[in-house]
Amino acid sequence: MEKYLGELFSKQQYDKNNFFLIAGPCVVESEDLINEVAEKVSGICKRLGIPYIFKSSYKKANRTSANSFTGIGDEEALQLVKKLGEKFQLPTTSDIHTAGEAAMAANYVDILQIPAFLCRQTDLLIAAGETGKIVNVKKGQFLNGPSMKFAVEKINNTGNTKVGLIERGNTFGYQDLVVDYRNITWMKEIKVPVIMDCTHSLQQPNQSGGVTGGNPELIETIAKAAIATGADGLFIETHPNPAVAKSDGANMLKLDLLEPLLEKLVKLRQAVL
Repeated sequence: MEKYLGELFSKQQYDKNNFFLIAGPCVVESEDLINEVAEKVSGICKRLGIPYIFKSSYKKANRTSANSFTGIGDEEALQLVKKLGEKFQLPTTSDIHTAGEAAMAANYVDILQIPAFLCRQTDLLIAAGETGKIVNVKKGQFLNGPSMKFAVEKINNTGNTKVGLIERGNTFGYQDLVVDYRNITWMKEIKVPVIMDCTHSLQQPNQSGGVTGGNPELIETIAKAAIATGADGLFIETHPNPAVAKSDGANMLKLDLLEPLLEKLVKLRQAVL
């Protein structure tokens, strides 16, 4: 495990041979929701020895429809995420969308996440790097793994070497994604932690109804394949009731299904090491 990740997880007890988990609801809907998810997931991860990072977006800037929910307010949502991290002693992450958001978000979260569509935005990557925070960059749906070395270089050029890469599939036609697991191996050759986004990689974007679809029944398949091919971490968005979630409900994992899935994945990790 990278030194900076060891420092990030210093307040947790975990199996150092395990993968790490980034999980939470897609967007901050309310304090009650994020606390419910964090309490449940942190308890599961403690039992299974999985280091855990809480994730929830303070704002959703890349919605299909103008009528879609975007957030409860930037500062309010970020304050709730910071409060949660302190309460449960968890590192936290949220995505940012513009260079101007980087310094603001860095005051509240431990990791800045760069959305896939924005992974080539030089000003955004530099601003994120200059905060000194860990920066996780999602691989664009239009890129292959090796090309992500340029995003890493942009951040490294700020003096920040705390970078991770997230695989989330590639555009397949107009309304689907497909995961090429060669990208996990290729991105690991860049010498950074590689994380598999098990939920967004199952999206069906650009649906005519204005709401992104998905195939959540395949989350286990995606996660198992990622562990088998050497992913260092998994990204799983989860919600107590995805059917009423205000963002990405079509591809989030129901919270009650997370524990049995992680139990299987821990066994798989032990088998492939």
